Amino acid sequence: MRSAGDVLQLIRDGRASSRTDLVRLTGLSRTAVVARVSALADAGLVTSADELASTGGRPAAGLAFNGAAGVVLAAAIGRSRSQLGVFDLAGGELAASSLDHEVGAPPDVVMPAAAAGLRDLLAARGVEAGRVLGIGVSLPGTVDPVRALAIDSPAMAGWDGVDLAAALADASSAPVHAGNDADVLARSERLGRAAGFADLLVVKASTGLGLGIIADGRVVTGHLGAAGEIGHTKVDDAAGLACRCGDTGCLETLAGGWALVGRLREAGHDVGHVRDLVALAQHGDAEAKALLRESGRRLGEVLAVALNLLNPQAVVVGGDMAAAFDVFTAGVRESVYARATALATRDLRFLPATFGDRAGLVGCAAMALDHALSPEAVDARLA
Repeated sequence: MRSAGDVLQLIRDGRASSRTDLVRLTGLSRTAVVARVSALADAGLVTSADELASTGGRPAAGLAFNGAAGVVLAAAIGRSRSQLGVFDLAGGELAASSLDHEVGAPPDVVMPAAAAGLRDLLAARGVEAGRVLGIGVSLPGTVDPVRALAIDSPAMAGWDGVDLAAALADASSAPVHAGNDADVLARSERLGRAAGFADLLVVKASTGLGLGIIADGRVVTGHLGAAGEIGHTKVDDAAGLACRCGDTGCLETLAGGWALVGRLREAGHDVGHVRDLVALAQHGDAEAKALLRESGRRLGEVLAVALNLLNPQAVVVGGDMAAAFDVFTAGVRESVYARATALATRDLRFLPATFGDRAGLVGCAAMALDHALSPEAVDARLA
């Protein structure tokens, strides 16, 4: 903890609010601390706060992180709707919009519209291009976070290999950071009601099923960015059932929103999306409620294995099905408590997602901020 970037991290985290705090926490000389704080202040990242209460002698001058020093952009790309936003460096939403498009629309339709939408938001806020420090973008399916490429997106045909940074270059030349939709949902919960939990599983139950994993305070994405693909776990009861990924026997064929909608249509209901099914359940439709509970039960059978392996403190349920949290989670609990170990479930909590349908945007912004304000990125910018 000795560079200017490290100093900024201490101030952002609230661990240091004065130069005296920084001397104590870093072991640097006061002269070295003053030099680093001056560099951060010149970059606009740190400002002087009110003088701190004195404990005798001259009051210490306070320091505060300046969230207005720049912005990040967020783009949560979905199968039928994309959400766009501009956030300050403290994570506050400055502007947002959404774009509806055909289900499974190709990247050459969606991404130019997303880039144009981000440009419009920046122009509406009067934000200059040079103040954009990063862009966070999410997609359903597996994303290579290093190259910002979609590498396996069964829900969106034609997206594999798409260079997301190049596709958003018309919006900003800032670095693009990519993640899958369940991972960014997990990132959003680090700012929400589960912020105090170091070990967490975040379920995205929507058209598809995904799992965001936080272990020891960090989002786990896995070797190829494919950690948490719970919806494509093979289950015996789904043997022979065709999945939208092109394989057969996946959990999603029994419990994914797309499968539930198909079953409800077969029963004569006029539904086009899992949100329609959830709305029916919320209005008391017995068949819709039974499907959601059964989906939760099926998910819980596989989730129990993850609980035994990872022993999280809580499971957060997000996505469209989370709007019927009590019904869906009742099914999850039923299977989890029947199949997971007593120790894994002893202190386990089930929580609804904090940010509702804004979770994707909040998570994308958090991902961009984690990168843009990392000590390494700050030091590189100052250099």
